[in-house]
Amino acid sequence: MNLPQGEAPIGVFDTGVGGISVLRAIRLALPGENLLYAADSGYAPYGDRDADFIKGRALHLTRFLLAQGAKMIVVACNTITVVAVKELRAWCPVPVVAMEPAIKPASKVTRSGVVGVLATSQTIASASVARLCESQGDHIKFLLQPCPGLVERVEQADLTSDATRALLLKYIEPLIANGADTLVLGCTHYPFLMQQIQAIAGPDVLVIDAGAPVAKEVVRQLGLNKLMRAGGGNAKTSFFSSSDLDTAQTVMSALWGERVTVGEIGRIE
Repeated sequence: MNLPQGEAPIGVFDTGVGGISVLRAIRLALPGENLLYAADSGYAPYGDRDADFIKGRALHLTRFLLAQGAKMIVVACNTITVVAVKELRAWCPVPVVAMEPAIKPASKVTRSGVVGVLATSQTIASASVARLCESQGDHIKFLLQPCPGLVERVEQADLTSDATRALLLKYIEPLIANGADTLVLGCTHYPFLMQQIQAIAGPDVLVIDAGAPVAKEVVRQLGLNKLMRAGGGNAKTSFFSSSDLDTAQTVMSALWGERVTVGEIGRIE
């Protein structure tokens, strides 16, 4: 699909619907840009998948968005970033913006010197997160908490049930008990649970996610590469999924805040 450079959309993808939290931040920062969102919900969650599987899906989703004319790719997933973004950047013909858990910002604002990091098992176990923590020095204690099950709850738009709250209590209470005054949301699905997370953590605990910094980097890269859409107005947001489309439409509409139409992520020839 060949579009004038400025009119071409920004392609955003995630393992599932969680990256809609990043898409929302990008839309807020760039109301005049056309956006594409691809949710790989048919293969989610990725948190316990092996690296080859994750790299393969990341490659497929990137190619799909490029086939739709994307002028930039945003990897709205911490797990994919730590496993596959290096390979994506090596061959992708357009700029690639990725993300990482907000560990550095958290280390600057913690008062107790204890930071809790909530993320998928794959992200928590990654060398990237280990390096991020080590780079902040010995004066900060990082409590790394894998959170199996939370992605699945958000994939079902199950944000407030007793079962979801029980999982959150299980993962958050030990962090607070061990002195964490700052929590990092290291998965794009988790901001949709922000209200519950903040209620459990308490008003004195700061909860940080990386959506706004990613949007800021997208703005910077558009300017740097002269890809900004001129004039704005009539910007479109298009959604795609690899899961059942009726289910995807219901869940993605709920998370986006208005009814959306969802297309299929198909094969790339």
